Amino acid sequence: MDVILLTKVANLGDIGDRVDVKSGYGRNFLLPQGKATLATPANVAKFEARRAELEKLAREQLAGAEARAAALKEFKLSITAKAGSEGKLFGSIGTTDIADACSAQGHKVARSEVRLPNGPIRTVGDHQVVLHLHTDVDVQLPVTIVAEE
Repeated sequence: MDVILLTKVANLGDIGDRVDVKSGYGRNFLLPQGKATLATPANVAKFEARRAELEKLAREQLAGAEARAAALKEFKLSITAKAGSEGKLFGSIGTTDIADACSAQGHKVARSEVRLPNGPIRTVGDHQVVLHLHTDVDVQLPVTIVAEE
């Protein structure tokens, strides 16, 4: 399936790239989410007319993500959770918990932007979490889990 990318897609291409993808990926992900359009002659002409607008929108999104990353650079998150005497949590801290804690402290973070490289956090202590704010912008967020008394 031949498509034209309307946004930058990780490991695939940049705005305006004409790529050949498997039909299921194009039909079920790229097209419904508005990340691509079919590469027909009419759509190619329509894309070229909108190219400047789409590139401007992409630059604005990147600038917004970089501004958020600068605000989060010195931010350290601390979460209190119930834990046993050996430092193991009763349950775990997941992406939703981290996103909610960040939002409660004034930094808007969506659950889908939180990446847990080692899976859910299950122990007390210091951990590193990655915030994926944009295709090109990742921020390391130090998270400290404190046992509730």
